[in-house]
Amino acid sequence: MEFRRITTLPPYALGVIDGLKKQARRAGEDVIDLAFGNPDIPSPGTAVEKLAEAARNPRNHRYSLSRGLPKLREAFAALYQRQFGVTLDPELEVINTIGAKEGFSHLMWALLQPGDAALVPSPSYPIHIYAPLFAGADVREMPLGRDEADFFEVLVERYEYSWPKPRVIVLSFPHNPTTTCVDLDFMQKVVDFARDREVVVVHDFAYADLGFDGYRPPSILEADGAREVAVELYSMTKSFSMAGWRVAFMAGNPEVVAALAKLKSYLDYGTFQPIQIAATVTMNEVPDYPAQVRDLYQARRDALCDGLARIGWSVERPRATMFVWAPIPEAYQEKGSLEFASDLVRDANVAVSPGVGFGPGGDGHVRFALIENEQRISQAVRNLRRGLTKL
Repeated sequence: MEFRRITTLPPYALGVIDGLKKQARRAGEDVIDLAFGNPDIPSPGTAVEKLAEAARNPRNHRYSLSRGLPKLREAFAALYQRQFGVTLDPELEVINTIGAKEGFSHLMWALLQPGDAALVPSPSYPIHIYAPLFAGADVREMPLGRDEADFFEVLVERYEYSWPKPRVIVLSFPHNPTTTCVDLDFMQKVVDFARDREVVVVHDFAYADLGFDGYRPPSILEADGAREVAVELYSMTKSFSMAGWRVAFMAGNPEVVAALAKLKSYLDYGTFQPIQIAATVTMNEVPDYPAQVRDLYQARRDALCDGLARIGWSVERPRATMFVWAPIPEAYQEKGSLEFASDLVRDANVAVSPGVGFGPGGDGHVRFALIENEQRISQAVRNLRRGLTKL
């Protein structure tokens, strides 16, 4: 059989590491998995209790609303008002999605078609690259460094020298995998640029609540005029540690929200209604839970970065996200990130994500996910000290 849409997809680099990890565990090895960004922190007890209560009511077992229950969208709008000072119309400017990945992928179907182009940072979370490609569009990569001013210049240059002119600019700050952060002035410049050129900006705000050392990630919707051109995806996955629940939202420009709503009305009936009810109560009753999650990740970041420094692996301490983006040590730079990450599984029983899995711009780095407690992270550092004999 021929599967033309997926035969051009490259091997999933993380899948190689996952295979090595499973092989080692079958052999009895204790592999510390810092590869897959799968939150280990428990979901709020309020969410679990409300889910169980709502699931016992048979009226909640029927089809739900694809756009999300009205009270769910109202709770999300209240969250944005509290946190960012952004006033949203829950009826016209908010839609519930079955996780940010689903919302983003289907949004690309609504915005792009063959012959169109999208600007996407490089390296990038894989779905940001492949969702536009699934829609039949071309991707124009924007190399992402640590300096936001330089990145804005790259964005402008790639837009001006592209043909056809991109219809969509994809952003995601704080950024996965590089942990790059921006301020509101950067968002304002992007919004002003997009308004001048009538291009849609899609901002994946997955790590909205995971800013460290006093840094508060800005919402693009805080920028003046943002709702003329921009939409933003916010997920409860990281902020509320509700990964498997698949609860996210897209907010902003009402025409873009309506386009996604129309497409989704043909594709799904929304998230299981008890999950929507539990998410509503969680946002309303435990709004401080993301701060608890943030503090745990910050402590893990410190444990990992301090530990790596002690063994001679210097890494930049991230200001946000649940990741550490680490350049391959100089003594091992002749290896690509996939070979280096594979060696860490075999020689140190530590699994990390190879940077090449986030696009060619990621090679030369590996990504640590802060998904183990501080004791396990300390053990991982001890393993790395033994395995990296050239440090």
